[in-house]
Amino acid sequence: MTRDELIELIEQYRAGIEAELQLLAQLAQVADRQRDVTAAGDFSAFNLASDTRERLTRTLVAIEDGLRSVRATLSANKAEAERIDGFTAVIALHKRAADLVASILATDNASLQALATAE
Repeated sequence: MTRDELIELIEQYRAGIEAELQLLAQLAQVADRQRDVTAAGDFSAFNLASDTRERLTRTLVAIEDGLRSVRATLSANKAEAERIDGFTAVIALHKRAADLVASILATDNASLQALATAE
């Protein structure tokens, strides 16, 4: 793989991760809303939020599917990619996305606990 090809892949990955971060931020807001309406027992509001969440998740999965091969190629060429400006920043973006996913999952856990309490 040439240096120019790796530069292009890093840029594609950066753009994809930034798009995912935007969607994840929206998902975090929806997860917060679901937790709050669950605690309040407002299950119709929960269902409305679920529709939004489903749409966002579908879009996120589509982006992730597109990034899978880019990530695999970068991983296979990691030693060369690490020498290219921007690679470290992309890794940091990937970590931010993973941290946001963990936060969303923690919020979901709180929603499940509120549901269990409501029952």
